[in-house]
Amino acid sequence: MNISKQIAQWRIVAASVCGTGHLKNNQLCQDAHHWQILSDNVLVAAAADGAGSASLGKVGAMVAVETAIENISTIGLTQKSLNDDDYVRSLLNDAILAAKKAVEDEAATCDKQPQDLATTLIVMVATPEVVAVMQIGDGLAVAKDRMGNLLALTIPDSGEYINETTFLTSPTALDTAQIRLWRTDIENVGIITDGLQMLALNMVVGEPHKPFFFPLFEFVANTEDKTVAKEQLVKFLRSERITQRTDDDLTLIIAAFNDS
Repeated sequence: MNISKQIAQWRIVAASVCGTGHLKNNQLCQDAHHWQILSDNVLVAAAADGAGSASLGKVGAMVAVETAIENISTIGLTQKSLNDDDYVRSLLNDAILAAKKAVEDEAATCDKQPQDLATTLIVMVATPEVVAVMQIGDGLAVAKDRMGNLLALTIPDSGEYINETTFLTSPTALDTAQIRLWRTDIENVGIITDGLQMLALNMVVGEPHKPFFFPLFEFVANTEDKTVAKEQLVKFLRSERITQRTDDDLTLIIAAFNDS
C-alpha cells in the first residue's frame, strides 16, 4: 500500500506557459504563479497576468504573486483561525495591499511608473472545509465540493470594453476587487488566468466548464511524482487542443485534497 495515500494532504500541480502569440513575437511569458502548503493543511496560491501593454508586466506579475503568498504564509495561519469570515477577508485584503505596495515599490526602484508593472492578481486560501479568494482583474477561481458541485468563486472582470480589465496598479483596484468565501467539504480548487477563460468558462451563463476541470482534478488527485505531473501539465497547456483556441499566455493551478 502506498503510505502517502493514507496521509490527508493537498496535492497541487501548477504551470505558467508562454502563449503562441508571444512566442511568435519573441516576447516573454507575462503570467506568474506561486503557491505554498502551510502547516495544518492550509493551501495558499496566487496567479497573475502582467499586462501585455506594460513594459514590465512580467515583473509586476512575479512580484505580486510572491509578495501575496509570503504575506499570508508568515503569520502562522491555522484552520481554526480561518473560522472567522471577517478575519479571512482581512487576511486576503492585507495580502493584496502588500502585493500592490510591492509592485509600486519595484516600479520606483526601476524608475518606472506603477502602470509599467500592471498586472492582475488572484489570491486563494483553501482548507478541506473552506476556500476563500480575492481577485483583481480577469481570470477565474473555482472549487468543487465532495458532492460534485463546481462553483465559480469569481468571474473575469473584463471592464467596460473588450480586452480591458482592472489591474492591481489601477486607482480603482481595491474598489473593484472580488472576494468570495465558500464553506463546505472542499475537494478541489483551481485558478486560471484569462488565456484559458474561453475553454474553462461558459461565458454566457458564467459557469465553469465541468469537462475542462473534472479530468484535471482527477489527474492531480492521482499524482505521485510532482516533476512528472508538472511536465504533463505543461504538455497539456502547449497541446494543439489548447493552442487552437487561444494564443495567450496560460496559467493553471489545480489542487486536490486527498484524505484516503
